[in-house]
This record gives sequence, structure tokens and C-alpha cells, in this order.
Amino acid sequence: MASIRVNAPASSQTLLADLRRRIAEISPAEALAQQAAGALLIDVREDGEREQGMPAQAVPLSRGYLELRIEQIEADRDRPLLTLCAGGQRSLFAADALQRMGYRQVRSVAGGFARWRAEGLPVANDVPALDADAAERYARQLRLPQIGVAGQARLAAASVVVLGAGGLGAPAALYLAAAGVGRLTLVDDDVVERSNLHRQVIHADARVGMPKTESARMTLAALNPRVRVDVRRERLDAGNVESLLAGHDVLIDGADNFPARYLLAAASRRLGLPMVYGAVERFRGQLSVFDPRLEASPCYRCLFPEPPAAADAPNCSEAGVLGVLPGLIGLLQATEALKLILQIGEPLVGRLLQVDALEMRFRETRLVRDPACPGCGTSARFDGYQAIEAFCASAG
Repeated sequence: MASIRVNAPASSQTLLADLRRRIAEISPAEALAQQAAGALLIDVREDGEREQGMPAQAVPLSRGYLELRIEQIEADRDRPLLTLCAGGQRSLFAADALQRMGYRQVRSVAGGFARWRAEGLPVANDVPALDADAAERYARQLRLPQIGVAGQARLAAASVVVLGAGGLGAPAALYLAAAGVGRLTLVDDDVVERSNLHRQVIHADARVGMPKTESARMTLAALNPRVRVDVRRERLDAGNVESLLAGHDVLIDGADNFPARYLLAAASRRLGLPMVYGAVERFRGQLSVFDPRLEASPCYRCLFPEPPAAADAPNCSEAGVLGVLPGLIGLLQATEALKLILQIGEPLVGRLLQVDALEMRFRETRLVRDPACPGCGTSARFDGYQAIEAFCASAG
């Protein structure tokens, strides 16, 4: 019987030739120039291929996930998109897929990453490959193109200070540790009480009477031994607020009293430290992000210029709280902290998110920077942390 010859290579070459007629190709140098002008460079190689380097500022998005995720990354069909692979062939197929999805300005980088590197163009290759434990532990979030190996390295290098190892700090610290934030500093001077356990899920019945910081450290170490947990069994005051917060990337505000919050607000502004604010009472909670690095960001005192009277703002021990509510708000605080570290998404800067657990309604209120704010306004004056403590004491 005569044999049948299948000429697959010729068919592939024909297909590539057809793509090259329809898809514009540019050199790596041209791609770099267009990237600087606002084009989005997409590295369509697989995760393992990118571990040893990728073009600086490129978006990692494997070819197999391109159609599924590109609209989440860039919905504007008119923005110029540049596709890059290892040698310049997969990027043609990727560009063709983007054109079929309606993207109107798509080009493929000829020669791929091999040519990019050979021409000495900027490469983000300072990200070490993950070890086997990290690759398995963070596997699900590593698949997200907004995180990947580079994002995981950013998390590992980050440092977050959590004020309060209670209702808000407990869930926030748990999820930050689980996500792989490299260093967590827990600040709390209290001990575990049995009445804490219905909401402060980082503690356990056997640890009643133990310092909250130590109880939380034990839980976090068991959850993720890769994370460094520093504990500060101190009560926040005018004398230690800056020293406790300095050297961190993000502040989680889990305070349960107004004097502490006003001290945190002042110190975060002076240190240029983003503050993820959260508060709960009964069945309601709220959160926002105050980022002094952004000129347009309001601060905590734009929201609360003066502390309310004690009768108008009882704490959880006085008013009570639904146990799951601090978990919900603390989880959202952890989410905002991760977004700030990874520089992804839209943080809650200039927005106050309010949660009604009974109605299960979320309401967003716009916050603007107040020119007359005593904390960040044009005439604001810092007279020292002792003055803030005295002000809060007189207001209460």
C-alpha cells in the first residue's frame, strides 16, 4: 500500500505567511518606543519562560489565557497593543486573536524576547525563581496575570503593620500572611478574652489570658511559616506612634478608639504611609484608603475633623457587634492592602465603602480632600502628637 505523506510543516509555513501579510510586525526597538508612548506590551509566553526575565513594564499574559483575560486588563479597543513571545511566532497568533476580538491597533514584535534581549533592551530579570514550596503554596494567585512571579516577589518584599490583633486585625493578618506578605508587624497590648473569640478568629479558647500578639503570632506561623511576624506588645500613644509605623509599606487600621485613629492618621501623613481604615459597630461597617503619597487623597480628618462624643460612637464592648462583620471588613482591608502592594486595581482612595450586614447592602460615598481639613488642609499645622492626644481627650 502506498504511503501517504502529510506535509504539516508546509501548512504551518503557509499559515505563518498569511499571518505576516495581515499582522504588522515591528522590531523590539520600535516596540520599546511605542511602549513609552502608551502602547501596552503583552508577553504571551508561559509563566516558566518568563521566570528568567521579561521586557520591562510588559504585562504577563500567557497565550492560552489571552482571550479570556485581556478585557480585564485593557478594555479600550483603540489602545495600541504589542504582542511578544519567545521568537516571534506565537505573538502573531496572539495578535490575530486580538484583532478578531475587535482590537484595532495590534502589532507583533519580530524576533520575540530572544531578539529583545540580544539588542540590550530593558529587561525585568531581577525576579528570582520561586522555590518548590512557594510555587505550590501560591499556585492559584500566581496564575493571575496581575500577580505572577514578579507580583509574588513584590509581596514577599513588602512589610505591613497591623494596629490591633482583634476583630479587624485578625482576619486582615490571616489573609495577608496567606497571600505571602513577607513581614507583618502586630501592635496590641491586650490579652485574649473569651468574649473576643466570636469575632477574633486568629485566637483560640486555650489561649485565653495570653497576649493577643503572641496568640496571633502562633496562628500565623502555623498558617505560613515563610512570613516573618514581629510583635509589639505596646499601647499606641504619642511617644511611640512613629517608631511603631516607620519602615512599613502599608498600615492596617484596626484601632477601636478615636485617639489611636487620630494618632495613626497624623503619623501616616508624616511618614507617607498609606492607611487602610476600617470600623465596625453592631451590624454596620465602613472602610476607605487614605494615601498621603497622592496629592488628591483625602485623609482621615477630612472624614472626621473632630472626634465624636463617646455617647455618639460606642465601641464594640459597649454597643456589641455581629461576629462576622469584623471578618468582612478586615478581609476587605487585606484586599486593599494587597492592591496597594501589587499596584493593581483601583484602591478605595477618595471613596468610603459602607456595609449594612442586616440588609446586605454596600454603599459607596465619594470623599474629597477638604481644603480646610485640620489634618491635610492648606492651613493645617502639626503641633506634635501630644497635642493630638490632648485634643482627643478634650473632645471626648
